[in-house]
Amino acid sequence: MVTVYDVPAEKLILKTAEKLKQNSAIVPPEWAEYAKTGRHTEKAPSQEDWWFTRAASVLRKIYVKGPMGSSRLAAEYGGFADMGAKPNRAVKGSRNIARKCMMQLENAGFLVSKGKEGRAISPSGMSLLDNTAKEVFDEMNS
Repeated sequence: MVTVYDVPAEKLILKTAEKLKQNSAIVPPEWAEYAKTGRHTEKAPSQEDWWFTRAASVLRKIYVKGPMGSSRLAAEYGGFADMGAKPNRAVKGSRNIARKCMMQLENAGFLVSKGKEGRAISPSGMSLLDNTAKEVFDEMNS
């Protein structure tokens, strides 16, 4: 059985994003086209559908790294802030984007709340990712 671990993350995320576009629960907020993804970035993402890609990436990260909350997820999407003459230092990404993505994925039924641990992947979310991984695997080997 093919799982998320058997295919390249980039291909899986792009294919999952295409599937999430058809889900009515995953909708970019109105501010999404202007928002930066963290204080370490200079501009907002240039992709039109970056929200779906981020939602698919969040879903995969929670599948792989277990239950996590918005703070830990924001750290995953962080980077290095330019401190001028001082050495650069690590900063977190946007918690608001992480939180909104997780809320939408939970409303769609792909995540479940685990109380203080954060959110974990639900059986339907696991099924979506594993089926998408199978499709990607078949495309790679055909």
